[in-house]
Amino acid sequence: MTTKNLLVELFVEELPPKALKKLGEAFATVLADSLKAQGLVAADAAVTSFASPRRLAVHVAAVAAQAADKAVSQKLMPVAVGLDATGNATPALLKKLQALGADATAVTALKRAMDGKAEALFYDSMVKGATLVDGLQKALLESIAKLPIPKVMSYQLQSGCELPGWTSVSFVRPAHGLVALHGSDVVPVQALGLQAGNRTEGHRFEAAMSPVVISDADAYAATLAKDGAVIASFAERRADIVRQLNAAAAKVGGGCKPIEDDALLDEVTGLVERPNVLICEFEAQFLEVPQECLILTMKANQKYFPLLDASNKLTNKFLVVSNIAPDDASLVIGGNERVVRPRLADAKFFFDQDRKKTLESRVAGLGKVVYHNKLGTQGERVERVRAIATWVAERIGAEPALADRAAVLAKADLLTDMVGEFPELQGVMGGYYARHDGEDESVAEAIEDQYLLQREHSDAVNLVSAALDIADRIETLVGIWGIGLKPTGEKDPFALRRHALTLGNRFELLGFAACSDAGQMRLDLAELLDFARQQFPSELLSPDTVSGLSEFIYDRCQNRLVATGIYRLEVVDAVVSTRPPLHDIVPRIQAVKAFAALPEAPALAAANKRISNILKKTDDVDAHVSEVLLQEPAEKALYAAMQTVLPQAQSQWQAGDYTASLQSLAALRAPVDAFFEDVMVNAEQLDLRLNRLGQLKCLHVAMNRVADLSKLAS
Repeated sequence: MTTKNLLVELFVEELPPKALKKLGEAFATVLADSLKAQGLVAADAAVTSFASPRRLAVHVAAVAAQAADKAVSQKLMPVAVGLDATGNATPALLKKLQALGADATAVTALKRAMDGKAEALFYDSMVKGATLVDGLQKALLESIAKLPIPKVMSYQLQSGCELPGWTSVSFVRPAHGLVALHGSDVVPVQALGLQAGNRTEGHRFEAAMSPVVISDADAYAATLAKDGAVIASFAERRADIVRQLNAAAAKVGGGCKPIEDDALLDEVTGLVERPNVLICEFEAQFLEVPQECLILTMKANQKYFPLLDASNKLTNKFLVVSNIAPDDASLVIGGNERVVRPRLADAKFFFDQDRKKTLESRVAGLGKVVYHNKLGTQGERVERVRAIATWVAERIGAEPALADRAAVLAKADLLTDMVGEFPELQGVMGGYYARHDGEDESVAEAIEDQYLLQREHSDAVNLVSAALDIADRIETLVGIWGIGLKPTGEKDPFALRRHALTLGNRFELLGFAACSDAGQMRLDLAELLDFARQQFPSELLSPDTVSGLSEFIYDRCQNRLVATGIYRLEVVDAVVSTRPPLHDIVPRIQAVKAFAALPEAPALAAANKRISNILKKTDDVDAHVSEVLLQEPAEKALYAAMQTVLPQAQSQWQAGDYTASLQSLAALRAPVDAFFEDVMVNAEQLDLRLNRLGQLKCLHVAMNRVADLSKLAS
């Protein structure tokens, strides 16, 4: 079977830049998968996607002109329905065969096979393979229908189209051209009122010719680059932008580098067809404004790349990715510099105006800002967070007065002009304004940090920041969850999953810092949830708020740790299933991971699982052993080993050395194996049976102090 490479392109008006990458990948994937499903392309065929601001395209290697015929076995009906008592075809069977294009003579060729509990008749036939025209038509329509379009546009077809007049079409943007080439041959397919050809358009201003004629499927990218001044590949265009950005930054010198922002890079790649990076600058006086404000306005409003110096401080230089490359770029540079100036002036004005009022003077205004119609205003929320933050501060070693002060001021920047214009800067601006007002540095840092999602391990932890962060997130979780707005499926409008993950991360870092500082972490999740619940009217929240949230938070922690790929699921489950303190989860997992690598681990895990099953079948057993009731040598030997090992393991556990504690238990493998080999646990004599169960209970408690080791058993 001869094959040729296939090229399909939809030429449209400017596509939404933020969605372009996803649109290009989806168009290529769905079209290629459909061709593969129809047998026109091998499953491992190379597929290349293209996406520029005005086109979606795909190149598929080795596409057949017609798929191979294939044998199909079709179930017709049960034998009891298709054949009468004499074995002749019933009218129902004859009608079915006629519908399939077969006559009565086909009855003798029918096969019988069991279908469930009844025998059925099957008809074997050869189905002619799909032609490329039909197969591509189906694949093209399917790929268009399944595009992840953010917002559909309806438009009327132009008079030159096959279906002109008042016929309307719905698509992401109006489509003006369709290319479909099998090698050098045009495939006569249609879509969106367009007939396929071999012509497309290049760059709006810099194309060498119009239209651009694509002679062959394999010549697509090269022809567009040469005649159309377009880099068709999204990935190649993105890489070219990165190269030019770095080269421009090096030209500026002083260790400058463009700001790293993958989302901005993808968006800009979706805005240009042939990128040309230019160096621009603004007045140095604007650098008096916090750099976060300037960076945000340049990125969000103008799609510029600010330049940072070697110390990551903003410079007054920025990079523009232009879609044109004139011989004299001075007009383009000057235009962009004029455009950005009013934006920066606005930011400076907002910053200057905001500092005329203190954060404290704005707090009263929060009483007029609705937080949630069931949970009250931001002012009421602040009071709840204050109480929780003070309570948390007392348990983690923070200064309660500073935690309270941070909670009072934390949301005040919501009423500033800067945050009103740029909501993304909430918290960041609060930190700047708190320092301007002379607040304690730990308070300013806490306000600034409250919206951070990830924090690095460090010996130095701002405990005031930790108290505010925990209080703010737990108040959100308890309040929103308590009024019934739990996450469902992919919907999580109040980001409760993110809050739970970040809370677990904060507990982990506090535990890490406490160990580094030889301190003690005395914050318990259940107590924290219960105290937070008490800050709300009792009738407002559902009765199961605390228990439900506790399970939710532990589940999120488990998912996060498994997703890292560092720990196996059963190791994480062994720890999390025991519901240990949140800050203790990672140290315990690391200990269980080390224990699982020991040669004794499988046998002890299996024994632990066996002990668990035995104890489940009995009523409450007292974890106590009477030495005088020990009769068998194996139970005496196990008791003697326990007298040595268990105190040592418990001492190590109390000291927080979970790895050593579990490794100490490994010494019990041999006596445990001997016990189950030689001792009848369920002895007929009641006192012997209870004593042996008590011995197993003591062992079970000791072995599961760090984690449920039975989870490691295969």
